[in-house]
Amino acid sequence: MSWKGTVLFLLLAMHSRSQSVVPTDSLCQGAYFTEEQGANLLQKLTPESPENWANRRTKVLNQLQKGMHLETIPEAPATKPVIHSRKVMDGYTVENVYFESMPGLFVTGNLYRPLQQLENYAGVLCPHGHDGTGEGRFREQTQVRCATLAQMGAVVFTWDMLGYGDAKQTQHKHPLALQLQAINSIRALDFLLSLPGVDTARIGITGESGGGTQTFLLAALDQRIKVSAPVVMVSAHFFGGCSCESGMPIHRSTDYQTCNAEIAALTAPRPMMLVSDGADWTKNTPKVEFPFMQRVYGLYNKKELVENVHLANEKHDYGPGKRQAVYPFLAKHLKLNLDKVSGNDGLVSESKFKLLSREALSSFNSSNPLPAHAVQGDEAVSALLKQL
Repeated sequence: MSWKGTVLFLLLAMHSRSQSVVPTDSLCQGAYFTEEQGANLLQKLTPESPENWANRRTKVLNQLQKGMHLETIPEAPATKPVIHSRKVMDGYTVENVYFESMPGLFVTGNLYRPLQQLENYAGVLCPHGHDGTGEGRFREQTQVRCATLAQMGAVVFTWDMLGYGDAKQTQHKHPLALQLQAINSIRALDFLLSLPGVDTARIGITGESGGGTQTFLLAALDQRIKVSAPVVMVSAHFFGGCSCESGMPIHRSTDYQTCNAEIAALTAPRPMMLVSDGADWTKNTPKVEFPFMQRVYGLYNKKELVENVHLANEKHDYGPGKRQAVYPFLAKHLKLNLDKVSGNDGLVSESKFKLLSREALSSFNSSNPLPAHAVQGDEAVSALLKQL
């Protein structure tokens, strides 16, 4: 079968892994393309001119908003965030947080702040990825990067994906998880920007795996994100294997096809780093996705603002190698202080970090229980969306 014939077949194919309420033949999930097909599609999508890209960018963004049912963003609840249980660490503090993203639906997370008093602070969002144990934001790899960025002078917020940590009002694989998590991400950004001293011109985001998807989606949707570093996620052939990443029709329609690499390119020309490894769907990034990004950034004469660090011998995580790549990148573009965390070997030292327990980081406890008006269950959460 020819390439064109294969694409046509795939465009009409049903994907059996879908859990969405939308027709499954409108979805692209998991390894929807082969590596070769993904590379060929991206080559076909490579823009020829700034005008060509401007038109295509508008179409991709419109489909992203339409597919996520986010043509309009719901109004934020008037209630105030609750910040409690401040813990003073070595060079930073940690606090527990909850606030409403929609009436009765709560975002739960942790706020890391520098102990050092500065005139103003960069802000960094740190969404977490999927894991088999459901630890999410409580994982060491999440805690350590948040703490280290705070020591460098950033105000950092990490929050639960649906069904993780304290966010138990609905299951993670809610059919509309993609829309719900996008709304939560926007509210997380609202929260970060509302904090005293946070500089609106220095806002970054970085996450891995499913958190990498949240990273490039929020950067595409919201211009308030100035710098992004999606880790082990951006791919031309892999579309995310969970309903929270690809459970709604953002990638295709009857006359339209895109992929995560093109969606991530909507970030241009704002600084972006792709971090890839040799053990997952990002193994081809240096020769497939990164050249495409360079082409798009080059249309703005900003080719230098997109970077790729490829760790061929590493696996799918946000481990030390990935963190050592991202810290200097965020420091450069957000004006963070690397000297605060530099070791004698020239690398960032994470030695001042202390791992905290799930109980210490929980948003809800005996003193701060889940509010009585919180909605419970998939159907109740779905009903909230119908009211938007």
